[in-house]
Amino acid sequence: MDEKQIRIDLAACFRLFAKMGMHEAVANHFSAAVSEDGRKFLLNPKWKHFSRIKASDLILVDADDVSSFNRGEIDPTAWAIHGQIHRLRPDVRVVLHLHPIFSTAISCLNHPEIIPIDQNTARYFNRVAYDSQYGGMADSKAEGQRLANILQDKKRLMMGNHGILIGSHSIGVAFDDMYTIERACQILTTAYSTGQTLKTLDDDVAEKTAQDWEKIENFSEAHFTEMKCLLAEEDPSFMD
Repeated sequence: MDEKQIRIDLAACFRLFAKMGMHEAVANHFSAAVSEDGRKFLLNPKWKHFSRIKASDLILVDADDVSSFNRGEIDPTAWAIHGQIHRLRPDVRVVLHLHPIFSTAISCLNHPEIIPIDQNTARYFNRVAYDSQYGGMADSKAEGQRLANILQDKKRLMMGNHGILIGSHSIGVAFDDMYTIERACQILTTAYSTGQTLKTLDDDVAEKTAQDWEKIENFSEAHFTEMKCLLAEEDPSFMD
């Protein structure tokens, strides 16, 4: 995929998550690699509302060149988190970080695991890394490295007392994954709120369900394509 299309697709992600109310004021960041090694990537400018971001607004930065982040255009937390993940995990081409209500609520529990109680929650069975050491704003290289190391070989990170991070090789897959993990946490939060004991899926069923999700990436891509079409019909300015 060329840089122009990556810009358009990433801009669509910003607009769509704003429409779904999953943005956080003018905070949070999405990034997508444009170089083969993943170290050159696109990032949203500092403090620009997701609902206004266009493809041309995205800034090309280099994980190996700190000066590319030091123009007053990039939030320090974006440099810390996205810069280090793209530098240390070349297989992660896309990084989405949000503070959506339900995922963040689950991240604030003593036991923030996404327990497999349905098809959506089972998608994440043994497939999420968990960070329990929140220490304030993630605005240092060391903190970004710490988060990247916690991920290990996984691509989803439940950031304790903070929010959620999704990594992927594809913008479309990452979009659907972020949508579904928030949906899963909404279901889990609602189930917790009843005060009844959760009926957890057996491990073998949860694992089979997670594997089945991994076999249908075309479902995730189709979801993103359909949402982009709806967005283009309403307001095509994201492509500018």
